[in-house]
Amino acid sequence: MFITMSKRMCLPYWLWFSYLLCACSDAATRSPDQAQPTEPQAAVEPTLYGYEIVNTYPHDPMAFTQGLVYLEGFLYEGTGLNGRSSLRKVALESGEVIRQRDLDTRFFGEGIAVFNNRVLQLTWRSQAAFVYDLDTFEARTQFSYQTEGWGLTHDGQTLIMSDGTSTLYYRDPFTFAETGRVAVRQGEDPVANLNELEYVNGEILANVWQRDYIVRIDPKSGQVTGIIDLRGLLSEADRGGRRVDVLNGIAYDEASDRLFVTGKLWPKLYEINLVPNQNP
Repeated sequence: MFITMSKRMCLPYWLWFSYLLCACSDAATRSPDQAQPTEPQAAVEPTLYGYEIVNTYPHDPMAFTQGLVYLEGFLYEGTGLNGRSSLRKVALESGEVIRQRDLDTRFFGEGIAVFNNRVLQLTWRSQAAFVYDLDTFEARTQFSYQTEGWGLTHDGQTLIMSDGTSTLYYRDPFTFAETGRVAVRQGEDPVANLNELEYVNGEILANVWQRDYIVRIDPKSGQVTGIIDLRGLLSEADRGGRRVDVLNGIAYDEASDRLFVTGKLWPKLYEINLVPNQNP
């Protein structure tokens, strides 16, 4: 699974622990976490990862990336901001937008998932999820939910959704009804601000808002099993003097075992390999 054994971007464990603890402490200022793990689990020490860049691709620097999916050679991207939110089909190699559907200016677009030849797209505070035909982007139906909408993915059977807290919600892909939820924790501490999601080889990868790392999550227990440090990924040269926003956007090519990441308003999208930290 896109893991190599070089020593690029490896950090001491004590530094990583303090880094993640900052995100955990954010939970105290948010609504109480109502999620319950499926069964009690002993705290695990997360594996720490750096990265190496395999390939770099162009990315629209005006795209406020909120959701990202790879499918059959193309990226499907959900973008945000009122008046600029959209759903896009994008050519990976060139960054060309092949198809685009703009959301009504009332809506702030959020995470997306592709399931059963449909694209589902969340909205931030409108409590509305839109469902589109995968090939045409024509509207098919709409669902409602009671929380904010942030990230969305699926495990092949069930949708998995984040709302900016430490809770992940499991939802029926055909009715959007909640079927379960789990609290995400690093040890005993909740990990808040969970954002864009991607399901990869039995794990959930999650961006953490305003942090330059991705957490790997056990979908049953909610325990963080790994932390991926992506600091320095967008270089000053790649930035090109542009204003950029936070790291956000994870996509996985299962057939070729490729992992892609980008950020809001980033001019580049990166294919990366994970590098285990060999110096804890």
